[in-house]
Amino acid sequence: MVMDAAVEKSISWRRSLEDYCQKNMLQPPVWNIVSDRRGGRTAWSATVVIDGVPVSARYWYDGKYVDNAKEDAAEVALGLLYNPKGV
Repeated sequence: MVMDAAVEKSISWRRSLEDYCQKNMLQPPVWNIVSDRRGGRTAWSATVVIDGVPVSARYWYDGKYVDNAKEDAAEVALGLLYNPKGV
């Protein structure tokens, strides 16, 4: 099966976060999907809870791209875990 580069990269954010948690003896990530009704449409986003701390995705997505919200939250969480002071 051939995966396009965007899908392959997005899988790696979640996988990287799971690996980080396992290596550092943290509980596995807990995902929450959230929605917001906007006019005639619904926008979707995600949060991930790492060691009791919720981390939100940066963006809102159309329903068919809700997995991208999880990837976004995983990317943000990894950034915070690797650089907790924010730069």
